[in-house]
Amino acid sequence: MLRVLLLGFGALAVGTDAYVTAGLLPAVGRDLHEPASVTGQLVTVFMLCYALLAPLVGAALARWGIRQVLVAALSLFCLANAASALAPSLAALVAARGTAGVAAGVFMPVAATAAAALTGPERRGRALTVVLGGLSSGTVLGVPGGLLLAQHAGWRAALWLVTAIGVVSLAGSVLLLPAVSGAAMPGLRERGAQLTDRRVGIAVLTTFLQTVASLGLYTYLVPVLDASGVAAHRTALWLWGAGGVAGSFLAGPLLDRTGRSGAQVAVLLAALALCLAPLGLLSGTAVLPLLVLWGAAGWAFVVPQQHRLLGLRPSGGAAVLALNSSATYLGGSAGAALGGAVLSAGIAPGRLPPLAAAVAAAACGLHLLGRRLLPSAPHPAPDRRPRPGSERNGDSHEVRR
Repeated sequence: MLRVLLLGFGALAVGTDAYVTAGLLPAVGRDLHEPASVTGQLVTVFMLCYALLAPLVGAALARWGIRQVLVAALSLFCLANAASALAPSLAALVAARGTAGVAAGVFMPVAATAAAALTGPERRGRALTVVLGGLSSGTVLGVPGGLLLAQHAGWRAALWLVTAIGVVSLAGSVLLLPAVSGAAMPGLRERGAQLTDRRVGIAVLTTFLQTVASLGLYTYLVPVLDASGVAAHRTALWLWGAGGVAGSFLAGPLLDRTGRSGAQVAVLLAALALCLAPLGLLSGTAVLPLLVLWGAAGWAFVVPQQHRLLGLRPSGGAAVLALNSSATYLGGSAGAALGGAVLSAGIAPGRLPPLAAAVAAAACGLHLLGRRLLPSAPHPAPDRRPRPGSERNGDSHEVRR
């Protein structure tokens, strides 16, 4: 399990890096003498490079092994964050953030694939929880943590911290991670082939809509809080983050006990819609419990959704997880862009949560429709007994002994 924890630590660095810049924007703008409208694109650059360029780079590494790709991606990630911390200008910072996004986008799906390969099928949910819990912990704590550190030590210190976390994961991976058989990164043709399975296409589109609703709205959480009369922004951010961390780490054990990833996805999407719908109608402290539930439902979704995708295409795990990873960050970027367009049209920030709830409800409806029209094989309850040759029944990768 130590090896899986190392992958989770790398995911923590990636998650922190993805959103820490959002909390640093005011300090970056003051230091580099750029307006917020310009520095705000640093988050967008990271996400777009993660979603769009990382698959192209990953396809070029299709012949590399899993361990090789993990070490290379973490090395580039650490170098890019060090370059970000040293950037003398906005142009240099944008280039470094884009490079970090590419490295993060290559690392995450391979880390999830490796975690599943390092454990048996009956513990796959827990393994994915460690990796995806690290990602969610970094993401939900990145903004308030970066803001706090920037206030006391400057914005560059926050990026050095991300670099240090990445270096720890890199060193551990070099020293302790075993070779794992199988190609780490699928080629573009193999990725596209996964979408010929309509169940996979519907699942990936569901992920896209879920992140449009959840992460897209999170981008504008501060204006929404202002509209609701909540002045304690940092407290609200921490509450959302605490819910996200709790949801991420509870989802895996529950999934391993029930084995019903599809039902869990449906419940979490419905819960997300129900949390977001009244958010713009309440005021003051009444908003705070909904933030906790929103964070929990939004991030608990990730584990059963990835588990479901691995079950749908057991022989193409790396490919479907790479597609799902791109959909996640494309959804976050699209949600942020749509939210900005709504606000630019003069619509009040308090109207954003009901709109996000409608998108989450659409994701839930799509998921249920897909399960009804295109049912997958039934998921039996997990078998706790050792099963010789189990790697042939649920996982195309095995650890080389």
